[in-house]
Amino acid sequence: MDTAKHTQHPRTALVAGPTGLVGSALIRRLLAVPTAGPILAVSRRPLSDHPQLTVLPVPDGGALQLPVAVDDFYCALGTTLKRAGSRQAFRAIDVDLVIALAKAARSAGAQRAVVVSAIGANPRSTSFYLRCKGEMEAAVATLGFHSLHFMQPSLLMGERTEHRWGEGVAQRLAPLYAPLLVGGLSRYRPVSGETVAARMQTVMATAAPGVHRHTFGTDQRLSSSG
Repeated sequence: MDTAKHTQHPRTALVAGPTGLVGSALIRRLLAVPTAGPILAVSRRPLSDHPQLTVLPVPDGGALQLPVAVDDFYCALGTTLKRAGSRQAFRAIDVDLVIALAKAARSAGAQRAVVVSAIGANPRSTSFYLRCKGEMEAAVATLGFHSLHFMQPSLLMGERTEHRWGEGVAQRLAPLYAPLLVGGLSRYRPVSGETVAARMQTVMATAAPGVHRHTFGTDQRLSSSG
């Protein structure tokens, strides 16, 4: 038997948004895999000193030039309208930057991608936030990834490094209203950032071809298309 044909090389991952609630959990999970390959993390903040981890600066307007070929693209990038300061600034991060990084990953050879979006994402939504997420999904879906997954969580639960007052209140109320969300409404239940990160890691490993969207209340995939 030719063992060389059955030996899988360590996969190089590009991770965007590695310091947020989902991204930080994802980085911990990726680094915990003994056979994991190099991880390129696009971040404005410093990260832990780890031999497998390389921090790349966030591109300001220009295209990201990756130093090596990339196999997998993980994106947990996102902000809030309040933190961004304006709709234009919000779009620059949640739409334009996500698309730019996805393009950079594809140009560097990535065939698999998992991107955090939001429940209800729709390019025709009357909600500015959901419209932005929908436009981002539509654009990334045209880039030609062999396997593309969008995570569509509702309220994210967990300890953030930054304080978000509104989300803090919502998290305290979540135990009261979550049990009421049953049936088709269960996908609106709050979900932990750790759970989303775990799903990202799992679906990346399956490499199912096509475009897939995942919700979390019922632990079922929302939809998929080839």
